[in-house]
Amino acid sequence: MRVRFALALLAATAIAPMAAQTQYAPADAAAGAAAGGAVAGPVGAAAGAIVGGTVGAASDVATGILTPPPPPVVTYVEREDIPSVAVEHEVVVGRPLPRTVVLHKIPKYHYEYAVVNHRRVIVEPGTRRVVKIIER
Repeated sequence: MRVRFALALLAATAIAPMAAQTQYAPADAAAGAAAGGAVAGPVGAAAGAIVGGTVGAASDVATGILTPPPPPVVTYVEREDIPSVAVEHEVVVGRPLPRTVVLHKIPKYHYEYAVVNHRRVIVEPGTRRVVKIIER
């Protein structure tokens, strides 16, 4: 039992910095907690949740799955009045916007937005990938 506890504690300590940098993925964390709990009890469940959430978030990034923005972000973008910018390419969820498009920060959230070809789009700041297109 002490060995299991020590291994779980070691795993949690090693993974914690990576977990802090990923988005929380409830389904992945729940699956990890269930697996960890089955193997090593309550401590394993905690470690499993950390590992499951981290791995799930990493796999979402690798597979291109985008997390939709929360409702307050959508509401903010719907209310803002900025001019539209024209681009030649079709604006599609998952594709990055060209560097020529100026992005506007959304206060208190890790998203930016623009109006492109008369469509409001919400993007990830680092990648410029479109995560939501708001249709009016």
